Amino acid sequence: MLKFVGGNGKIAEVQAGTKAVDVLEALGLKKGAVAAAVDGRGVDLSRPLEEGGRVEPILAGSDEGLDILRHSAAHLMAQAVEQLYPGTRYGVGPSIKDGFYYDMEIPGGITEEDLPKIEREMSRLAKRAIPVERRVMSREQALDWFRKKDDPYKMEIISDLEEDTVTLYAQGDYADLCRGPHVPDTSFVRHFKLLSVAGAYWRGDEKNIMLTRVYGTAFADEESLAAYLHRMEEAKNRDHRRLGKELDLFSIQPEGPGFPFFHPKGMVVLNSLIDFWRKEHTKRGYCEIRTPLILERSLWIQSGHWDHYRDNMYFTEIDERPFAIKPMNCPGGMLVYKSQIRSYRDLPLRMAELGVVHRHERSGVLHGLMRVRCFTQDDAHLYCAPEQVKDEIIGIMDLCNYIYKEVFGFKYSVELSTRPENSMGSKEQWDAAEDALKSALHESGVEYKLNPGDGAFYGPKIDFHLEDCIGRTWQCGTIQLDFQMPEKFDLNFIGADGREHRPVMLHRTVLGSLERFFGILIENFAGAFPYWIAPVQARVLPVSAEFAEYAGEVAWTLKSWGVRTEVDERDEKLGKKIRDAQTQKIPYMIVIGEKERESGAVAPRERTRGDLGSMSLEQFREVLSGEFDPMRK
Repeated sequence: MLKFVGGNGKIAEVQAGTKAVDVLEALGLKKGAVAAAVDGRGVDLSRPLEEGGRVEPILAGSDEGLDILRHSAAHLMAQAVEQLYPGTRYGVGPSIKDGFYYDMEIPGGITEEDLPKIEREMSRLAKRAIPVERRVMSREQALDWFRKKDDPYKMEIISDLEEDTVTLYAQGDYADLCRGPHVPDTSFVRHFKLLSVAGAYWRGDEKNIMLTRVYGTAFADEESLAAYLHRMEEAKNRDHRRLGKELDLFSIQPEGPGFPFFHPKGMVVLNSLIDFWRKEHTKRGYCEIRTPLILERSLWIQSGHWDHYRDNMYFTEIDERPFAIKPMNCPGGMLVYKSQIRSYRDLPLRMAELGVVHRHERSGVLHGLMRVRCFTQDDAHLYCAPEQVKDEIIGIMDLCNYIYKEVFGFKYSVELSTRPENSMGSKEQWDAAEDALKSALHESGVEYKLNPGDGAFYGPKIDFHLEDCIGRTWQCGTIQLDFQMPEKFDLNFIGADGREHRPVMLHRTVLGSLERFFGILIENFAGAFPYWIAPVQARVLPVSAEFAEYAGEVAWTLKSWGVRTEVDERDEKLGKKIRDAQTQKIPYMIVIGEKERESGAVAPRERTRGDLGSMSLEQFREVLSGEFDPMRK
């Protein structure tokens, strides 16, 4: 007999080989389950259990359940494609955040117009409640299976595996290579939607064949699916690439793929962000540096980037010596630290840099301002004594909270990422670094999620994920604790005892890439930027040409107050001028007519509140002074 303990505290004793679903039923935990977790490991409900342990249901709406549901939806889609397009060959079909995709070589190809037909076939297969069966095979049997199906992609995957046995999941005549677990039958996948078609190189290698990638999503219930599709529609309306063009903020030119061009209005937003960044950092005890774009290759070998990052770097040659364009700012920052002898009295030393970096990204992943090849990183490197580390991390978290929550109104979550497989340094150093980050998080009372194995190669990190107004998350800020670089660059400070000591280094960004943060702001605010960073803060609208002179006087006054102001002098009706200003997301429209000219007044309209009524210029100045502006603090 095997003994199982349920997550509800109940105990069940059953025969060895009892299916997971029957164990859950014995524990009163079957309802809503799509799979089971036995001692934390996901298994199919039909899986016979040979050892006892702790058993919990994996519910369809949980993170684990959605992952299983979406992976099963990918299989269902592949089965539908096999029915509709015989001869299709299959690459990989994983679940991803908010959905799934499958890469396929489809005879004749498909377009997005074909997706409804595939959805109908998926629905037909789902209604049949076809059982999903797990099959265990030897590598040779699996290779023979997919050889008969003429599927070279699955054969290649199997050939790369080290295991002697592999698992397939079959539903009807369709079978797929997969570790599982999966839903019990196809009827569990009911609430799904195919979203788009794209191209994807096999295994991400541009030298390989281009496969057809079909994206989709699936949810546990119709309401969640509808809410997600509504968010996606809203996201289309907020697409920063479209708004960037409509608002004349930036462009991506064919002569510079992945290298953004910022237009005058876009530069106003960027410079406003930079001015705020500088003011806040000065207030918090940072000094600013700037390091070169190009540095000798030997520096990148010394830092470890040559071994860990060179595939993403650009190179050049100067005076017959090899150089690299910097992908990160930290090695240059360390040379600044080493430029003079440092004392314990200098620590903590907080060096900030708005450094332009270049990283080679494949063309297929470039995406507006969100994924580029050249960007400005709001870096800072903090050098401190070991006993100062915790307070410095807490200070950085306080800065992040102020900027994210108080200035921009974002909700955010925090992740702690620990030692990866390609890490540098000893386990003892990593343990000490991870303990320091955990201690700071606990003392500050910040809730966080543990992300094992996802740290940087030189140290563990804390990541900040912003949530925008439609529920999407964006990774922006990071704090990375680094014991490795000070060792590699032989960084020292003279302690109170007169001896040399090794500083601890913190890498830190808050906004992350300025370009990406700009894109996030565009989408979060749908182009209607907060007043203090709006490219144009006020537009003066004379009712007709006879009021142009007074409109110019009003604009001059506003500009003297520091308000970014335009005058719409076009020979157009007032209604069109107002609509155009609203389309351009301008915070204030100031109507000028006979009444305003005669009384020396203005008639402002605010973009969300509408007409504010006639008032004097000084009264309008009071209205503007009520706008939030962190630069006035």
